[in-house]
Amino acid sequence: MIMKVVISHRLHDNGMKVLEDANAQVAITNDGNPKIMLPELLDAEGLIIRIGSIDRETMLQAKNLKVIGRPGVGVDDVDVKTATELGIPVVIAPGSNTRSVAEHAFALMFACAKDIVRSDNEMRKGNFAIRSSYKAYELNHKTLALIGYGRIGSILAQMSKAIGMNVKVYDPFVKQGTIEQEGYIYCTELDDVIRDSHVISIHVPLTNETRNLIGEHEFSLMNEHTILINCARGEVIDEPVLTKVLQEGKIHSAGLDVFACEPVDINSPLFQLDNVIVSPHMAGQTKEAASGVATMAAEGVVAVINGEKWPYVCNPEAYNHPRWNK
Repeated sequence: MIMKVVISHRLHDNGMKVLEDANAQVAITNDGNPKIMLPELLDAEGLIIRIGSIDRETMLQAKNLKVIGRPGVGVDDVDVKTATELGIPVVIAPGSNTRSVAEHAFALMFACAKDIVRSDNEMRKGNFAIRSSYKAYELNHKTLALIGYGRIGSILAQMSKAIGMNVKVYDPFVKQGTIEQEGYIYCTELDDVIRDSHVISIHVPLTNETRNLIGEHEFSLMNEHTILINCARGEVIDEPVLTKVLQEGKIHSAGLDVFACEPVDINSPLFQLDNVIVSPHMAGQTKEAASGVATMAAEGVVAVINGEKWPYVCNPEAYNHPRWNK
């Protein structure tokens, strides 16, 4: 029997080849709105969401759905609770874009510290005197604060240490000894990792606990030298507060790859500021990463449809459902 897989948006060619080799019938909706995808999902066994979401109502109507795939690790747009209840594994691609995201955060850190984008824009206007604004500073001996020490955070820590930075870490899910054996400072409180740090880089998933994790209080602990980097999820930062802080020059700058609302509203006050560097949620979109996450997600979706208990899922409890005991 031919399997049907719905994809919100076309995957990297290597991921598409996995589905082609499995003789899957592929439907690309070019829209991740669950209501738009639903007609195709009614007889589909698999769904891969690049950009978009899937909710309980849609899953309950998609009676044949066996698996949901995410070419990445973020599942905040998937109703994982309902998927688990229905015995639907949510396939993820851990590690496939780790290096790409860490390098992107590193690049944003340098771009902010060296005032690259503002200087480029001003020089193109003929303002050669921008060189004497002295906003750029060296990162050697400065302190990097990592909020989250997973795969991405640990690689960023290694790169930052290599250029002479001091590294502090806040992650309640990582043991103190693990941090300290790498030569980093372990912080038990969020306030402590933020205070007196020059660069703060966020690497946590979006959950009820991390939504607006960085708000008015946290910004009050920063100063005019602080650089804030976010390549995680936009809603981890209280965006209106961030905008206000940047407008008032209370922090040095921000490097953002993610936003509270995507696609973004370019008329937002945030995009009118010259002390913020933005990129379109592309940290994990290098050639290597796009190929890796697409291939891994597609392989997992095909495997689950064929009855295999694929290991790379965010909800292994789904395999306890009676549908897996047949």
